[in-house]
Amino acid sequence: MKIETPTISEVLLEEFMKPLSISAYKLANAINVPVSRIQDILHNRRKITVDTSIRLGIYFGVSDLFFLNIQNDIDLRNEKVKNKEDYLKIIPLRKPEQSKK
Repeated sequence: MKIETPTISEVLLEEFMKPLSISAYKLANAINVPVSRIQDILHNRRKITVDTSIRLGIYFGVSDLFFLNIQNDIDLRNEKVKNKEDYLKIIPLRKPEQSKK
C-alpha cells in the first residue's frame, strides 16, 4: 500500500491551524499578508515561498526554513514519482579512483 505524499495545505491546516483554532483570515492578519495568499495555499493553488515560510515560522515559533523545507520535500517526492522512468535512465558519473601510493 502506497502512502500518498501530503500537501503543504494539509500540513498547515491539520498540524497548525485546526489545533489552534486559527482561521485563514486570522493567520493572514497575524503575519501581515493578504488573505488570498493563505487561501491559495490552503487550496493548493500556491506554494510556500521564502517570505511566507519566514512569516509562518515567526508566528508559529518554528525555524524560518520549517515550512519551506516541507514544501521542498513534497516537491521532491512528487517529482521523483512523476519522472521516475527518466531518472532511472541517468547513469551516474563515476569518479576515477585515486592512484594508491
